[in-house]
Amino acid sequence: MNVELVYIKLIHIIYLLASVTFILGLKMLGNPRTARNGNLLAAAGMTAAIIGTIVLHHGEVSGTVYGLIFGAIGVGTVVGWLTAKRVQMTKMPELVSLFNGMGGACAALIGLVEFEPNLGDSTSIGVILAGLIIGSVSFSGSMIAWAKLNGTMRKAIRLPKYNVLNTIILIGIIAYAIYVITSGTPNTMHLYLLFVLALVYGILFVIPIGGADMPVVISLLNSFTGLAAAFGGFLYNNQVMLTGGILVGSAGTLLTFVMCKAMNRPLQNVIFGAFGETEATGSGSGPQGNIKEVSASDLAVQMNYSSKVIIVPGYGLAVAQAQHVVNELEQLLESKGVEVAYAIHPVAGRMPGHMNVLLAESNVEYDKLKEMEDVNPEFNQTDVVLVVGANDVVNPAAKTDPSSPIYGMPILEVESAKTVVVNKRSMNAGYAGIQNELFFRDKTSMLFGDAKKVLTELVSELKNLD
Repeated sequence: MNVELVYIKLIHIIYLLASVTFILGLKMLGNPRTARNGNLLAAAGMTAAIIGTIVLHHGEVSGTVYGLIFGAIGVGTVVGWLTAKRVQMTKMPELVSLFNGMGGACAALIGLVEFEPNLGDSTSIGVILAGLIIGSVSFSGSMIAWAKLNGTMRKAIRLPKYNVLNTIILIGIIAYAIYVITSGTPNTMHLYLLFVLALVYGILFVIPIGGADMPVVISLLNSFTGLAAAFGGFLYNNQVMLTGGILVGSAGTLLTFVMCKAMNRPLQNVIFGAFGETEATGSGSGPQGNIKEVSASDLAVQMNYSSKVIIVPGYGLAVAQAQHVVNELEQLLESKGVEVAYAIHPVAGRMPGHMNVLLAESNVEYDKLKEMEDVNPEFNQTDVVLVVGANDVVNPAAKTDPSSPIYGMPILEVESAKTVVVNKRSMNAGYAGIQNELFFRDKTSMLFGDAKKVLTELVSELKNLD
């Protein structure tokens, strides 16, 4: 049998097996108990696909090119590994946005490299330009999202008539791409102009979006990157690249709509609306009365004699790296006969699933993490709700104040509990830029201080009650 034919059959088998590992790995990621193994399985499939592509390549490749390929893989592996190992859990959303942007950049580079070799083939040029445009938008948009998440560009920036401007640029990019495809004589000048326009559009697309909508934006940009990769798979007739791109694109799209549903906001309102702008208006934007403070010792007594306690984690828990202390608090309360659960809002933190990953890191049992729909009916039977670093996701203004920018967003209805204790560093507004009227309710007490320090004191006080 022809050696080249053997190589082709082998690479197709490897691609098939890798595609299966992607699908199985993605399914396993749906459960924290199997997520680690799912990640490893998908990574193994990707490794096999990369090695198979390099080793079984049927064209002539010089030793220099092989050296550059393995050198780039080595550098990328070391940088990626060290970055992922050293990143704090609070910075994980930024890392996801950064890595997602790198995926978009790779798709754009494929378009830049493959344009000239495919001149004369309008179908290939169309696929190349689609991947280039979408990848460029994903890259520049993800970089802006990264800047917003790390605080460099937290405030939404809205140019005059920005919706009209963005729409005109998008239509112009699409029309220009169609012209390049159908002109019959495209050149690299058109390619680089489209590349620059797409980068500009990605920036203009994300800068008007407020910080509170970043979880949705991350998911949407992730779907863009997957779609761009899928176009690369079409171009190279590469099944595993196509499968991976489709999986990422479809998963990102589904997650985007899940996030929108969790905030009760249509996607077009996220993109064109003003939710999350720091200069929010409405009755929820200013102080609304007096607050009550509670000490760690008083809270310890309340919890010690409670039957049920629900903990609501938020971004402040991640910032303080208090996930291990909160798990210790949970175990201590349960040793005293207190039922403990965690209430998880779909958009708590800075990205979808942020709180789930954070608590899983401290070995909190998955069965104790209750989603919003399941836990809301339980609050009226709860003695104490401890809100740790969460803000907008427990703000009653979402139900009571039509002028509030978060009005209509489903929230954790903690105000139904017998007692609510909120741990925060200060009275500063949340990520949506508005004050939380929950803080001024009669049943609410404030426990100020760093979450890790306060929870450590609370654990110590509880132990002293033995």
